[in-house]
Amino acid sequence: MTRYELWLLLLLIAGTVGTGIGIVYTKYLSRIAFVELQDLGAERRRLEVRWEQLRLEEATLTTHPRIETKARRLLGMHLPRSKDVRVIKGK
Repeated sequence: MTRYELWLLLLLIAGTVGTGIGIVYTKYLSRIAFVELQDLGAERRRLEVRWEQLRLEEATLTTHPRIETKARRLLGMHLPRSKDVRVIKGK
């Protein structure tokens, strides 16, 4: 085997080993990214559930009877009597 062939063989071996290491490393990065994707998907589902809970809570808290009751009880508001209502006509 000549010196040229020996160098070529060593170069091919180094290239094969380097390629193998690159493939293993890429697969490792791919798995890390997949785990992160799964974690983000779970967080997204959790946030969607929380968002729906908050929307339901908002709908419950903003119903007209509830607001009217709070206005009467906490703020002392009431509907005006008919004699207290004044109608202003425009031009």
